[in-house]
Amino acid sequence: MLEFRIVEKLQKYKEDITQEQLRYHRKRVMVSKEFTFDAAHHLHAYEGKCMNLHGHTYKVVFGISGYLDERGLMIDFGDIKDVWKNKIEIYLDHRYLNETLPPMNTTAENMVYWIFEKMAEALSSYEEQGARVEFVRLYETPTSYAEMRREWMIGE
Repeated sequence: MLEFRIVEKLQKYKEDITQEQLRYHRKRVMVSKEFTFDAAHHLHAYEGKCMNLHGHTYKVVFGISGYLDERGLMIDFGDIKDVWKNKIEIYLDHRYLNETLPPMNTTAENMVYWIFEKMAEALSSYEEQGARVEFVRLYETPTSYAEMRREWMIGE
């Protein structure tokens, strides 16, 4: 049985842990963050239900890698959220995607690439940490998604 205990002494920065100990390693690490948005769209040159105007609750999963800063952080999850809210979600959430995205058929396959590009562009301010998008996964339904990976972008 687990026993509840109160911490006897709260660790203090610069007394119990030094600046040099904050970064435990110097390896590349990946963090992941998920978001959802609701949007409407329809597909062109398509025979089936999706040719009609309809909506989805989409889920986006980002995998972002880089190196730790002197605090032991690669990127703050709040910073990823800020990028999402201010640079990407404004074009997607509660929008008619055929109108707000660049001219394209608003398939999950096209959209995931656009989302990847927007996040990669925003991460340029985290150059010091070598931050880069490793993957973006866009769920159109709980069981169907499209994915873009960094290695697929290289040399193409």
